[in-house]
Amino acid sequence: MRSDKPNYRPWRPTGKSTASSTLAVVLLLAAGLAQAGMYRWVDGNGRVHYSDTPPTTYQKSGGVEMSKQGNVIKRTQSEAERRAEAERQAEQKRMELEQQKQVQRDRALTSTYTTEAEIDLARDRALEHHKLAIKGAQIRAKAVEANMAELRSRIANIEKAGRPVGPGIKDQLAQATRESEELKRTIQSNEETMAQVREKYAADKVRFRELTGGSH
Repeated sequence: MRSDKPNYRPWRPTGKSTASSTLAVVLLLAAGLAQAGMYRWVDGNGRVHYSDTPPTTYQKSGGVEMSKQGNVIKRTQSEAERRAEAERQAEQKRMELEQQKQVQRDRALTSTYTTEAEIDLARDRALEHHKLAIKGAQIRAKAVEANMAELRSRIANIEKAGRPVGPGIKDQLAQATRESEELKRTIQSNEETMAQVREKYAADKVRFRELTGGSH
């Protein structure tokens, strides 16, 4: 049979090619073994351990993966380290948010007021509502106290006369007593709020002075 390509021969792998492939595989395995070295970790008693396999508590205790040459390949944080890192990041985020809020407060402060006198005026306006609430509660408290004194006097006279005290007058005294206590709480609550308002505007004045560079 005649062929148009007398020099054509089917390709067959040579011994040299096979040897090269085998050598490449060996080198890759050697490189892998050189990288897959040992693990170093510290147990709960503070003792340092080395092993060619990670301990079962590796994710909890953490440690270092090292090559045979002692180079660090990878470090795994312990559970406590991960928790501390999460707390650190959370605290950093909180501080960043607080700084952003402070910038917004500063911007609002300098855009709302032009002088410290304006801050004082705003403070007095904010206090006025609470002053009126306290004054109204004090006036009402005097009337309630007078009513309670009159009811107690009536009850004392009835008891002195040896007659039974009716439920109606007792209920009136109990109701007046509850109202008196409620008025006292109203007065105290408004006084506490006024103290907070004064403190808030005092801090605003200090910050305003810092932002504007002096007294106005």
